[in-house]
Amino acid sequence: MLSSAKLEIIKKISSDFSRDEIIWTKGYLSGLIDGQSLSVAVPTTSVPIAKKTTIIYGTETGNSKKLALTVANELKKAKISAKVSDMQTYKPSDLKKEEVLLFVVSTQGDGEFPQSAQSFYDYLTTNDLDLSHTQYAIFGLGDSSYPLFCNAGILLDEVLVKRKSKSILPMVKGDVDYQNETDNWVNSLTDYLTQSAVSSSAQVIEKPKDIKTILKQTYKGIVSKNLLLNDRGSLKSTHHIEIDFEEDVAYLPGDAIGIYPENHYNEILKILHLLNLQAEDLIQIKGEEKTAKEWLKKLNIKGLSKKTLDTLGDLIGVKNEFKRSDLYPFLLQSSGSIDAATLFSTVGKVAPRLYSIASSPSAHQSQIHLTVSLNTFNLDGVNHYGLASKYLLDYHEGKELEFYIHANSNFRLPEEDKDIIMIGPGTGIAPFRSFIAERDATMASGKSWLFFGEQTFAYDFYYQTEIQEWLSTGSLSKFNGAFSRDQKDKIYVQHRIKECATEFYEWIENGATIYICGQKDPMSIDVEKTIIDIISDKKGLTIEESRAFLDELSLNGRYHKDVY
Repeated sequence: MLSSAKLEIIKKISSDFSRDEIIWTKGYLSGLIDGQSLSVAVPTTSVPIAKKTTIIYGTETGNSKKLALTVANELKKAKISAKVSDMQTYKPSDLKKEEVLLFVVSTQGDGEFPQSAQSFYDYLTTNDLDLSHTQYAIFGLGDSSYPLFCNAGILLDEVLVKRKSKSILPMVKGDVDYQNETDNWVNSLTDYLTQSAVSSSAQVIEKPKDIKTILKQTYKGIVSKNLLLNDRGSLKSTHHIEIDFEEDVAYLPGDAIGIYPENHYNEILKILHLLNLQAEDLIQIKGEEKTAKEWLKKLNIKGLSKKTLDTLGDLIGVKNEFKRSDLYPFLLQSSGSIDAATLFSTVGKVAPRLYSIASSPSAHQSQIHLTVSLNTFNLDGVNHYGLASKYLLDYHEGKELEFYIHANSNFRLPEEDKDIIMIGPGTGIAPFRSFIAERDATMASGKSWLFFGEQTFAYDFYYQTEIQEWLSTGSLSKFNGAFSRDQKDKIYVQHRIKECATEFYEWIENGATIYICGQKDPMSIDVEKTIIDIISDKKGLTIEESRAFLDELSLNGRYHKDVY
């Protein structure tokens, strides 16, 4: 509450404010709540600001698209025209027609743009555009646990400044749970865009150099179980891992945990030998001193990106010819000595890996369960294992594991009486085991339908006993399995969905929420195409109209994807 003296000051100052000045002041004060002044220049003319707004998103998993649609919906409520475009399909030549550009872009991998957004960014950087007629604002999505947090948004901001576009608001860095930032951003945009006048040459505010991020709280637990889920004869290696904890760890179904994997000691020894270092040699980096072995445990030495390799190439005096490589074979090209501190600083630390939680806080108290499959891939003719999956699958029972909770507010159960459709082949079943266990423990009344797929019924049917029990008790209403290698023609989850097209559509019409979890390409793409085809057929819509219908479901919280 304000003191009476301060209230009198505000009353005195605002007594003769126009409606537009009150709106402007509201936006200014809203910005101060976050410690940032989000205000724009004071209007100096009576010319109405253009309301034509375009929201362009760049996404990998669908979060940026969903946020862009949400922003568009909120702006339209304020009578602000807003169209939404994907960076992948937007024509950059149309930039010359734009007045207000709002960007929602996620960051992938080593601070990179989503693959679908890369060509748009490349166009901006390689063409000498004059965007002085445009204004823009950027909402970046990322995870502050990663070294280059929201770097795609930062890069986009830099190139727009070079192209002389004018910033409306400071760039927002949206962490894992970004709802509050979203609300503040939309409010500030609405306030700005509904001002009746603004000078086209107004001096915009200086963007803050540092934007506050919230550090993740880490916890420690004990791995109490590490069980192979596949039977003998399977081509897969998928484990069920249980972590016991005594700390007050809060999570919800749909959340994930983040872990920081450590490099295998054999890999560390090879690099130590190559650099003529002893394991216990002390190395100081940015004021922090550790042994060479301790540094190498947590450094990013596997599957380095082309960007990092280019920098390393300059460091060791060789031209990089790789798109991706481990550190050790790359360093073999060097014929001279390499400074360890400089090298370690260049490669940086291992980024955390996220795994969907497969347990329910109501059914599995003081425990977190994971479903982890060994990632294998071939690089330059040599078979490799994924760093994090190998690290977890080799983890000894009884050993302590450090982790943090990655909240996923975009992958939540609806009200207990609402129906759900869950599509999760492979380890994509993990969050749905959490969903069903939670609904079973809380005796939720809504129906649930699970689509699961793997290679074989006999060897790869994860959690089969639990699924059968849930079916018998009614906690799981319906189950469809797709085991691709049990017959001559491969059958995947999208084929099972198509076989049930009529009932699938009826569930949608009756208000069911749809969830997809697992591999993005090709699984989630094929599944989404099948759902769109079913909507098109049953509803009598074009494919484009059906896609818009699915977008509307997403906007209303009834279509969610957690894909990777």
